[in-house]
Amino acid sequence: MSDTPLVPPSSVVLVSGGSRGLGLAIVTDLLDAGVKVAAFARTVTPELAKLAEAYPDRVHVGAVDVTDLPAAQAFLRAAEERLGPVDGLVNNAAVGQDSMHTHTSTADIARIVETNLTAPLHLTRLVVRRMLGGGRRGRIVNVTSICAQRGFPGLVAYSATKGGMDAATRSLARELGGRMLVNAVAPGFFASEMSAVLGSTQLDQIVRRTPTGHLTEPDEVVPVVRMLLREHTNINGQVIVVDGAASV
Repeated sequence: MSDTPLVPPSSVVLVSGGSRGLGLAIVTDLLDAGVKVAAFARTVTPELAKLAEAYPDRVHVGAVDVTDLPAAQAFLRAAEERLGPVDGLVNNAAVGQDSMHTHTSTADIARIVETNLTAPLHLTRLVVRRMLGGGRRGRIVNVTSICAQRGFPGLVAYSATKGGMDAATRSLARELGGRMLVNAVAPGFFASEMSAVLGSTQLDQIVRRTPTGHLTEPDEVVPVVRMLLREHTNINGQVIVVDGAASV
């Protein structure tokens, strides 16, 4: 048997992009599981504000752009002062893409890369440093995408960032040497604004080749995120695809 202590379940989790869609579903699910949650997004939606009102002792929310590193750092400090030391991170904040690569401006490519790849790497470094400095073990879950593993037109820059996060997941898991569990969840396409770029024809094709017969729903992803944060597991450095076998 290994002498390395087990990584305990996360009890205080930081969620980026937690105001709507999958992020809001993750926040809600973790609260239902009894976890304390610090969630930020560029805008605090009424739904997220309502959760903060319902769980005043277990939720800390704020309007923070994930690309604003000083603001993210200040939010993390304030969250720990209110909720206790963060021992879990869900990198969910991201922006989509709706243009062919030849038509995507330099500024848009830079914005997608900064939001989806650079910013979560910075946020992860902040959280990991605080956990290691406090002698804590923890867990990290990166929300990536099936786009990192399968090609789709109109999503070149977006796919590149998600592929980068998949690679970072594997490398960080090895770098931390078991002191933290680092994994990624790669959902298939949601019926949301981020999948609108594909158009109804391509979405219909995806549905037809999906054995389960439907696009991915947030409620099908959150149990996997919860498991990676809360359950006793030896899963580390993995990318778990949740797409009904559409990509198989």
